[in-house]
Amino acid sequence: MAPNLGVLFTGLHFENPFLLASAPPTESDGHILRAFEAGWGGLVTKTIGLHPVVNVAGARTNFNRTDAEGGVSMRKRLGTVLHSSWNWELISDKTLDWWVPRLGKIKRAFPDKILVCSIMAGAGSDRELDHWQTLARACQDEGADALELNLSCPHMDRQDMGSNIGQDAQLTSVVTQAVKRVARVPVWVKLTPNTTAIVPEAGATFRSGADAVSSSNTFTSLPLIDPDTLAFELHVDGFVSYGGLGGPAILPLSLAKVAELTHAFADKEFSGIGGIATFAHALNYFLLGCGTVQVCTAAMLDHAVGPNVIKDLLRGMTAFLERHADKGWSGLADFRGLRRGRVVAHSQIRRPDKTEYHGGHDAAG
Repeated sequence: MAPNLGVLFTGLHFENPFLLASAPPTESDGHILRAFEAGWGGLVTKTIGLHPVVNVAGARTNFNRTDAEGGVSMRKRLGTVLHSSWNWELISDKTLDWWVPRLGKIKRAFPDKILVCSIMAGAGSDRELDHWQTLARACQDEGADALELNLSCPHMDRQDMGSNIGQDAQLTSVVTQAVKRVARVPVWVKLTPNTTAIVPEAGATFRSGADAVSSSNTFTSLPLIDPDTLAFELHVDGFVSYGGLGGPAILPLSLAKVAELTHAFADKEFSGIGGIATFAHALNYFLLGCGTVQVCTAAMLDHAVGPNVIKDLLRGMTAFLERHADKGWSGLADFRGLRRGRVVAHSQIRRPDKTEYHGGHDAAG
């Protein structure tokens, strides 16, 4: 049987399970049209809000690289490889009025591609919840196939916005319910990894009607300090604020979050995010139970929208399915979640002698 790269996720048919994440690669209609032309099965727009934002007066994104000695720095050096991305970029600085006609144009140009709109408002008042509903209606009226609620941005000063919502199960529930009341399309909730326990927040969103959870956004972090100048490697006038770490460095961290979620909610749907550049990376998320994956850093470094990245992902998945054709595998559904059950409590890992380990408890008498 020929490999089938298509997937059904939250009731939507994707021609392949590879999406661009909500980030600079999806910040404009020009980028989005180029991304769809390149072959991405879907994408999530840069987060659209009602509140105008103004980004910092300097670089908003940079990349950490590591050398053979293990040194990590944003400074350009020979013989280094990508370690991570770092950004303190806010949500889209374009207004809803700017986005609305462009969303319609995108869907008319690519009616079979899946366009997910990321939206964000606050949670501190009924007025803010109305903003969520205004954004949801505007996007779905222009043809958005799904909505992704940004409850995960680590750069927001407001206590009722971004990751500050995603760290509070009650607020995630309130926001999800508000959007579900007006949504005619699937609602995904993008959660923050910067929380003590991600499962309660996910549970609150699912109980409130969320169709999927996207995990995860970037990890709260700071740029390194240059030992020669004693200045942060990325700053404005010598000052820096907290930003998000992404790219290869967060792949194992994000997988741990996904494993927690798919173990706790085996019957729910998840879109995996974090450190994906090749099919081998994406495969980790699929084997843990994700139905789609989202890519950011690798695409940013490949002509802004990842034309070579998506080609490599498609080739990789095709070759993988052909390699396992003798098992009867023809698509993602045949191996999705195959390794989810292998992530267990520490006490379940075999010891040479079970009497040598008591999980921190006194030995049995």
